[in-house]
Amino acid sequence: MEYRLLPIFTLLNLALVAIHAALPPEVYWKSVLPTTPMPKAITDILYPDWVEEKSTSVNVGGKGVNVHAGKGGGGTNVNVGGKGSGGGVNVHAGHKGKPVHVSVGSKSPFNYIYASTETQLHDDPNVALFFLEKDLHPGTKLNLHFTTSSNIQATFLPRQVADSIPFSSSKVEVVFNKFSVKPGSEEAQIMKNTLSECEEGGIKGEEKYCATSLESMIDFSTSKLGKNVEVVSTEVVEDKETGLQKYTVAPGVNKLSGDKAVVCHKQNYPYAVFYCHKTETTRAYSVPLEGTNGVRVKAVAVCHTHTSEWNPKHLAFQVLKVKPGTVPVCHFLPEDHVVWVPK
Repeated sequence: MEYRLLPIFTLLNLALVAIHAALPPEVYWKSVLPTTPMPKAITDILYPDWVEEKSTSVNVGGKGVNVHAGKGGGGTNVNVGGKGSGGGVNVHAGHKGKPVHVSVGSKSPFNYIYASTETQLHDDPNVALFFLEKDLHPGTKLNLHFTTSSNIQATFLPRQVADSIPFSSSKVEVVFNKFSVKPGSEEAQIMKNTLSECEEGGIKGEEKYCATSLESMIDFSTSKLGKNVEVVSTEVVEDKETGLQKYTVAPGVNKLSGDKAVVCHKQNYPYAVFYCHKTETTRAYSVPLEGTNGVRVKAVAVCHTHTSEWNPKHLAFQVLKVKPGTVPVCHFLPEDHVVWVPK
């Protein structure tokens, strides 16, 4: 048992050393972006907060490692490779987080090179996030399902620690060993899927990058947009159930940028990894929504004006019944995704 737990303690010790050896991620953000507030999607998974503010429990391979570091009792519990997962990765965060099940066969609906599967059409809650730009006005009613970011708490590692861990399909066995993930397991397949999606080329006109740390996300996004940027994420205003329900677009829809943005989507991995892509055919909006149960959402919507290079069988076309290159296709961002736009 001690041998199996050694990798996690090693990572934690490296993380603590790295925090003292270099700028913590939050300090790095402030040094590069002094006038840009962090969105909630970022502050929720900051590694310094994990170390300093919460009691943390990491569950690897069905065996628990409890690390009490600092104050607070909310805690983060990450279960990677445990038994009884039912075919996916279940992640618990704090006392109110619900398990999130990730289907092994699912491809990211925000990667436009992929065709959708029957499983995605029927089971993926992100299906309900796609809509047409022409419907983006007050009074429009949309059936939507927002996933809460507190459900998926894979936190950021400091850049030195993240860079020390191979992030490559060719070295995936090393990663399995570090996180005590059994090769051939469904958890292993999910990790392989993420690595594969990160290594594949993007569509024409897209610049893509998988950020394995907050610092690398900052560097990529500012290299494409400059440092005078705004970074936003979807936020649920009230702590209410946000399952599939009808939302009404309220007054106050606001266009955030021109046609240039970097959108970063959180991936399924033991620590925070974001698939970021930059295009110059993207419009971002801030959209106030009101649910039938009274929940209010400050949503972020991204509209893609050039879709002719997308896979014709992509999930968006299947859901919206439109063809590539005909009309702008939009989607709301889940709570743990972010968009970077010029101010």
